[in-house]
Amino acid sequence: MKPHPKNSFVKTLDEPSDLKGFCKYPPGLYLVATPIGNLEDITLRALTTLKSADFIVCEDTRVSQKLLTHYGIKAKLQAYHDHNAEKVRPKIIEGLKDNKTIALISDAGMPLISDPGYKLVRAVVEEGLYVTVVPGPSSVLAALCLSGLNPLPFTFCGFIPAKEQQRKSFLESFKDLTHTLIFFDTPQRLVDTLDAIQEVMGERRVAVARELTKKFEEVLRGSVSFLQEALQNQAPLKGEIVLLVEGQSINPLSEQDLEDLLKELLAQGKSGKEAVSEVQAKTQQPRQKIYKIMLRLKDTLR
Repeated sequence: MKPHPKNSFVKTLDEPSDLKGFCKYPPGLYLVATPIGNLEDITLRALTTLKSADFIVCEDTRVSQKLLTHYGIKAKLQAYHDHNAEKVRPKIIEGLKDNKTIALISDAGMPLISDPGYKLVRAVVEEGLYVTVVPGPSSVLAALCLSGLNPLPFTFCGFIPAKEQQRKSFLESFKDLTHTLIFFDTPQRLVDTLDAIQEVMGERRVAVARELTKKFEEVLRGSVSFLQEALQNQAPLKGEIVLLVEGQSINPLSEQDLEDLLKELLAQGKSGKEAVSEVQAKTQQPRQKIYKIMLRLKDTLR
């Protein structure tokens, strides 16, 4: 493959639908961001890249075809997903070696975010072939900006597991981070996820963003317990969910601090259950953690 030009530009478009007279992009793999909802959220460079491609690699050809049809782009589509990636990846590499211009897109947003695209990029890099990115919409960054939580630092954690024990173990691995945590979740599991967050991470500020850039875009903000109650009193949410969770306090209370608070409340005549609830509300520490300290404390007081 010939050395790739370092600065390749295409004709500037007067209108998004004006895709005539563009300059074909040089051979290589182009990671192209696509709209996360509103089809107008696509860059002019993304449109010319898709028009220029010899073929487009996508998650679901039916989803991608809607976008291409909207903009009058006629291109060959090749499905690439978890179930066929091992078989299709060598064909893509051969196409690049044959000087093809190939675009990689996801169903929505940036490719490689929760899809197998990173394995393709790694293979392209190992072969010494050209790869570049055409940046654009991202539900992760859109939700972060709308959440009202501290945007820096943040950690994107991907999809939350469906099974209860796996979900709790997954959340445990992130609970001590001081970063704002960003997850993908489904409307059907959201209440169970909030319950798990309450148990594992304690009372924190959270935000639920759904249907971003679409007609029914909505962002719910508040404490975990506030959203738990709110969701129980309304119809189940619909659409794609991005869940954001406030990071751990930089100076969390020690177990000795929690034990001292429990002792103080018990001395005031509070029951063990009341003391645990009050300490959790005051410190925003995980209820399970406080409850274990209470059990240990009761053993020493017998």
